[in-house]
Amino acid sequence: MSLAEGMAGRYAGALFDVAKEQGKLAAVEQDLNGFKALLAESADLARFVRSPVLTEDDQAKALKAILAKMGVTDVTANFLQLLVKNRRLFAVSDMIKAFGALVARDKGQVSAEVASAHPLPPEQMASLTETLKSSVGKDVVVSASVDPSLIGGLVVKMGSRMIDSSIRTKLNSLKVAMKGTG
Repeated sequence: MSLAEGMAGRYAGALFDVAKEQGKLAAVEQDLNGFKALLAESADLARFVRSPVLTEDDQAKALKAILAKMGVTDVTANFLQLLVKNRRLFAVSDMIKAFGALVARDKGQVSAEVASAHPLPPEQMASLTETLKSSVGKDVVVSASVDPSLIGGLVVKMGSRMIDSSIRTKLNSLKVAMKGTG
């Protein structure tokens, strides 16, 4: 499956090419991760990014102020301003994710998303990362999230593969099996 699929992938691919050509790949990755963190912690910023009501001018002015305060590189600032101009800022989260996947591939890494019912302690994260690394034969960058609805266990997504060992899934399977014997 190509990482450059869809609009977000095309924009991320173009940014990746420019950043790599200018030798600013690490800086742009850091900038985008900082912007992603801001989006996660500020509901107002998330609404601002997704809002179709705001004019291009309003979005450009506000984004310029945010980026100046963050101190991002010119490549990142130009990219985000281009998204505003093209009215594509709403998809910035998907673009950041696709950019991260391109950077990981460039570094010879594989990214994995891990969801658990509770935050995993550092020693469990290290063990999980090592296990995933040995199974794929490459460095693995783990992105952890917490989903209390899982009840327990883990859901691991790596590329097109998903391993679901959550209690929620096991209970749902048991429920289906019991209905079949009724």
